[in-house]
Amino acid sequence: MKDILDLHTHTIASGHAYNTLYEMAQVAADKGLAVYGCSEHAPSMPGTCHEFYFTNFKVLPRVIRGVPVLMGAELNILDFEGHVDLDEYYLKKIDYAVASLHTPCIDNNGSVADYTRAYLNVLENPYVNIIGHPDDSRLPADWTEVAKAAARNHKLLEVNNTSLNPLGARKGAKDNYKELLAACIRYGTSIIIDSDAHCEADVGNHSLAHAFLEEMHFPEELIVNTSLEKAAAFIPKLKQLLSENEAFRASAERNTAL
Repeated sequence: MKDILDLHTHTIASGHAYNTLYEMAQVAADKGLAVYGCSEHAPSMPGTCHEFYFTNFKVLPRVIRGVPVLMGAELNILDFEGHVDLDEYYLKKIDYAVASLHTPCIDNNGSVADYTRAYLNVLENPYVNIIGHPDDSRLPADWTEVAKAAARNHKLLEVNNTSLNPLGARKGAKDNYKELLAACIRYGTSIIIDSDAHCEADVGNHSLAHAFLEEMHFPEELIVNTSLEKAAAFIPKLKQLLSENEAFRASAERNTAL
């Protein structure tokens, strides 16, 4: 399976990552990604960039170091009602949004019902495209209900390569993914594989996720990384750029064909 997308990555702007945007894009180009996505942590994450960071993407070229680039954000889900830490003014300016639960940004004493409600509510947000790393036993949810709601709201659920790393901080990811992915198959919920790279070496590194999906016999038709068209069906800005921006489309198609 040719994997042409990585939309969950972080640069030094996030405060706890180690490379610049241009360094990350160079590796994405070297690895032949058709589209590279940068999704810095939104302002509630300790040490990350100010909300003004997300207003100035207009200064960036759409193709950097030979790879088409989307500029998004990883939003923090702040409470059990599904509020996030960028308001509509900023959400309209970014290309896509990943929404995630992080232990520094939400009450860690919630119940399964609480975190499930947080996910179900944020899945109703029209600006959210992807649920990031729905896999952490420290913030447990009813993964079957999450998969069902993602399908209903036409959102992507992420299989996060970093979560599957034995050195990672998230607990119980494999077991949680087994439940989540079984429900995705049952309800026809599409997924996206992402690296969650915080350094250039991990850009496009989806090896643990691929091995796990093969073990699960997860159907390729539900994985959007294999096709620009499949991904664009969930990310309107990607669809728009492929349609309207000749340099973006040509570079994406060239990299896909490599």
